[in-house]
Amino acid sequence: MFRAFIMVGVGGAAGSMLRYAIGLFFQRYFQPSFPFSTLFINLLGCLLIGFLFGLADKQAWMQGNVLLLLTTGFCGGFTTFSTFALENIGLIQQAQFFSATFYSLLSVGLGLALCRLGMFIANATF
Repeated sequence: MFRAFIMVGVGGAAGSMLRYAIGLFFQRYFQPSFPFSTLFINLLGCLLIGFLFGLADKQAWMQGNVLLLLTTGFCGGFTTFSTFALENIGLIQQAQFFSATFYSLLSVGLGLALCRLGMFIANATF
């Protein structure tokens, strides 16, 4: 049980650090008024977690602590749903209702589609 907590913590730290690095990259090179970095991170995280769970169905080594490390840990630390919610509140408070709606629909719709695509890729590849 303790090992599982360590795996989730290590994966979460790695995912959080990568999320931060991607956020800095977007800030430095794009400086958008729309939260593209969070959208990108959430969509990539959806694709990745779908791929990992699809892979887990096919590969015995992708079970137990490894799955915890990569999904609950890494993907949990990497994706940014709480940031997504806060940014939407900010858009609404700035009366940018179209952007808030577009951002929500894009995040949820593409997130679901990419998660399924990740599962499909894992099943087709392995």
